[in-house]
Amino acid sequence: MASVNKVILIGNLGKDPEVRHLEGGVAVARFPMATSESFKDKSGQKQERTEWHNIVVWRGLAEVAEKYLKKGNSVYIEGRLRTNNYQDKDGIQRYSTEIVADNMTMLGGRSDNDNSNSGGGSFKEASTSSASSSGGNYSGGASASAGGASAFQNDEPDDLPF
Repeated sequence: MASVNKVILIGNLGKDPEVRHLEGGVAVARFPMATSESFKDKSGQKQERTEWHNIVVWRGLAEVAEKYLKKGNSVYIEGRLRTNNYQDKDGIQRYSTEIVADNMTMLGGRSDNDNSNSGGGSFKEASTSSASSSGGNYSGGASASAGGASAFQNDEPDDLPF
């Protein structure tokens, strides 16, 4: 029987990405991401619920995250769920669930004094079979020119489902 492990999130970074470089120069970045939903409770009061997600990006995506992402940035993430289990110092079995991202698009807004994210940019992790030695194969760019406009121009419509 076939199965699907796919996660799509749009949210805001809770803090700057923490990047580590492993043996062989492989980069891995981790950051928390918040998604929120609003609803009215039984008494008609507007309520907001925030869910926190642990995001992990590897190789070229980690390098992009390190360079461009900051706390508060809005980002679109596609990836898969991964649950890890471990024993804490008291010997109790613990679990942590994270999203391993394989596609990331930086969205505009939420940037106080930095325009480098204003135009957005779409990045996709290269498959391991076709990854170059630099580790990345991107489907877009996010470098900004001196005027703050994005150097990446894409006239094609988004393939987002909304």
